[in-house]
Amino acid sequence: MSGPDPLVHESVTSTQPAGADRRPRVVVGVGGGIAAYKVGGLVRLFTEHGADVTVVPTAAALRFVGAATWEALSGHPVSTDVFTDIPHVKHVAAGQQADLVVIAPATADLLARAATGRADDLLTSTLLVTRAPVLMAPAMHTEMWTHPATQANVATLRARGVVVLDPAVGRLTGADTGPGRLPEVEHIHAAAALLLARPAALPPDLAGRRVVISAGGTREPLDPVRFLGNRSSGRQGYALALVAAARGAAVTLVSANVSLAPPPGVRVVEVTDARALQAAMVEHAAGADAVVMAAAVADFRPVHAGPTKIKKRAGQGPPAIELVENPDILAGLSRPGPDRPRVVVGFAAETGDAHGTPLDYGRDKLARKGCDLLVVNRVDDGRAFEVADNAGVILAADGSAPVEIPFGPKTVLAAAVCDVLAPRLSGPEPPT
Repeated sequence: MSGPDPLVHESVTSTQPAGADRRPRVVVGVGGGIAAYKVGGLVRLFTEHGADVTVVPTAAALRFVGAATWEALSGHPVSTDVFTDIPHVKHVAAGQQADLVVIAPATADLLARAATGRADDLLTSTLLVTRAPVLMAPAMHTEMWTHPATQANVATLRARGVVVLDPAVGRLTGADTGPGRLPEVEHIHAAAALLLARPAALPPDLAGRRVVISAGGTREPLDPVRFLGNRSSGRQGYALALVAAARGAAVTLVSANVSLAPPPGVRVVEVTDARALQAAMVEHAAGADAVVMAAAVADFRPVHAGPTKIKKRAGQGPPAIELVENPDILAGLSRPGPDRPRVVVGFAAETGDAHGTPLDYGRDKLARKGCDLLVVNRVDDGRAFEVADNAGVILAADGSAPVEIPFGPKTVLAAAVCDVLAPRLSGPEPPT
């Protein structure tokens, strides 16, 4: 291999729009639902990451959270109607100047008014004026979310290019439980930051596709207390699930020992060790459109897992631990067969040494595993594991040119993977 290693020479990806020399301007529209109280945390995330935030609540939203709160968090005055600050034509200016508009909570009423082009308050007027990306995070009772009218309104908005996240599943107002909960503000912010970095990063090009993603790190038990494991936090796999779901895919996330909230609209299957991960992946990947193996799987496991805690006894020294090789999950999923996913994507966490670079080892792994795409990450010097950012290179088995992903948020890498994946799913079926 000649030339510089793209995994060594990194460049920071800014969350500002290309060419901007100012803070990104974000309008946060707040709908009139009980989940409005959570949006204060979203505004704080935007301001802490350098955005200039203008909060535009509906009149109903101010019955849940007062204007003083929004003004204190954003540093800007708050109004709800088009008659405030008429000399500056505020209902036009806010939308024209925005780099991004985020609506949270997007209530059933607000979705309906946006879908039909209403302009009866400052927020809906802003939505009609803006040409910036629009991200909506719905929250309402399950029956309202699943009602055909709401689903038709969501379909209309998505057809116009609005990114509408699916709501989370969980406890709602009162004793109700189901889909309709506001997505976690960290997930809303992650999707929003991706749109600021890449405004066209969340097209609906995976709609109707079934995608299975693994995340986290397996743990192989030594005894009831100890295990062999790794440093994977699961952030990259969860970012992939968030982005794939936002691009329309039906996502199953097989999660190994991850302490993160499930992304909205994603089915999560929890596992612990490599054999459980293999069983879950084989079950859910059968006939899937795509599989993305982002989990860090232990190569070996102890032959025997003790039923009691291993004791340290004076004069005996450490016990000998015999290891056996774990199944190669990625290679198994990549084998030809009637249930093989159409596209299999692997991840390679690599370090360079005297014998080769991370890309050299990545190319070797791509050939050995039989997958269609392989994302190569460097993991030395505190990279990739347990951090919010990542970089990588996507290699393709068909000889397509490698795709370099510069250092930046893990959602940006996830979007790049989906950019390569989506066209492969829209083309003709490969021969079996």
